[in-house]
Amino acid sequence: MHAEIIAVGSELLDEPRPDTNSPFLAQVLRSIGYRLVRQSILPDDLAMLASALRDACSRSAVVICCGGLGSTADDCTVDAAAMALGSPPVPDSRAEKRLRKWLRLRRRRITKLHLRQTRRIASAAWLPNRLGTAWGQWCPTPRGCLVLLPGPPRELQPLVAESLLPRLAANLGHACATRVLSIAGMTETEVEAAAAPIYSRHANLRTTILALGEPHVELHFHAWAHAASSAQRRADRLARAIERRLGSAVFSRQRASLASVVGRLLRARNQTLAVAESCTGGLLGQRLTADAGASDYFLGGVVAYSNAAKHSLLGVPASTLARWGAVSASTAIAMAAGVRLQFGASWGVSITGIAGPGGGVPAKPVGTVFVGLAPPQGPARAVRLRLAGDRAQIRNHSAQTALNLLRLALLGIPKRR
Repeated sequence: MHAEIIAVGSELLDEPRPDTNSPFLAQVLRSIGYRLVRQSILPDDLAMLASALRDACSRSAVVICCGGLGSTADDCTVDAAAMALGSPPVPDSRAEKRLRKWLRLRRRRITKLHLRQTRRIASAAWLPNRLGTAWGQWCPTPRGCLVLLPGPPRELQPLVAESLLPRLAANLGHACATRVLSIAGMTETEVEAAAAPIYSRHANLRTTILALGEPHVELHFHAWAHAASSAQRRADRLARAIERRLGSAVFSRQRASLASVVGRLLRARNQTLAVAESCTGGLLGQRLTADAGASDYFLGGVVAYSNAAKHSLLGVPASTLARWGAVSASTAIAMAAGVRLQFGASWGVSITGIAGPGGGVPAKPVGTVFVGLAPPQGPARAVRLRLAGDRAQIRNHSAQTALNLLRLALLGIPKRR
C-alpha cells in the first residue's frame, strides 16, 4: 500500500529547525510493509494544507499529517482536514471532559483556545496521546485513511507505537502487538549492538529504537500475526530474550520514568532521599517531584552553586574546596554526605560539574561532572562522568545518570567505577 507523510509547521520552513517526525514515520511505515511514495513540508496555511490533503487522500491509501493540532489560531490542521474530507469538525463532549481532567491535574485552567483541541472530524476516531492535550485522529477515506498526529516528537513517537501501529497493521490484514523496554546507561548504538543479534533471528518482528535523551533509550518490539494473542506472545518472547541480554540496564517494562522507578524502590524500602545540586540547578529535584506522592520518599534539596553555599549549607570543608575544587570527587562526596545529614535522609545524592559553554580547563574540560552517593550505611562515593553536548544536554544527562546510579545502588548492583 502507498503512504504519504505531510509535516505541518511554518517554523519548519522559516527557521533552521529540522523535521524529525517524517524520518521516524517513514521508518515505521516501511517496517510494517507500507511503501512511502511522498514526503512534504507545508506551512500553517489553511487553503494550501486543505488542497494538499485532498490530493494526497485521492492517490494514497494512508496519509499521515503531523503538526498543527495545538490550541493557537495558527494550528489549522483539523480545519484543513475537514475541508479536504468534506466533513466538518464537531465538538466532542468526552474529549472536553478528558481535557479538563488532564489540565486540572496539572493545575492549569482550561480556555476557549484549549477547547479547539476537542473538535473531531465527524467520521474520525481518537488516537490517545498520554503526554499532551492534542490527541491524534484516524479519519477514514475512500482509499484508506487520513491520520492526524501532534507535532512534538516526544508526544508523537509514543502515540504511534501505542495507538497508530496496531491500526496500520490491521489495515494490512494482520494483528500487531507491541512491547516496550526502557533502558538507561546505554547509548542507542550500544542497545542496537546488543539487541540486533537476537531480534534479527526472528521473522514477523520489527524493532524500533528511540533515543529519548541521554542516557534514556526505548526499545519497541512490534510483532504481527493473524491473531492478536499470537502477536502479543511473539512480542513478549522477544522482549524477554533481549531483557536477559541487557540485564540491569532495563529499568521499566511499563514506560515509567526513571524518577518514578527510583521513587518506587525508595518507597518499597521505606527509605528517603535528599539531593544537593550545583550545575543542574534543581533539575534532579524537579524530576523526582514530578510524580504525585513524591513526599513519601523525597525530603528536599539544596542548590548550592557557589563555593560559599557548598560550605555553609552542605558543610563541604573549605580545605576540600581549596585543594580539589568545586568540581571533584571529594566535593561531590562531601555534598552528598552533607545533604543527607542536613535532612536526616537515608540517601544523599549530589551533582557538581562544568556544564559549559565556558569554565573548562584541560584537566577538567566542559562536560566533566561528578555524581556523589551517600548510602544509609557505609562510605559515600563519587562517579566521574565525561559528557558531550551543549549545556542543556550535559545538565539533562547528569540528572538522568544520577537517577540511574541511585537506582542501581538501591538494587545492589555492583558499583560503577
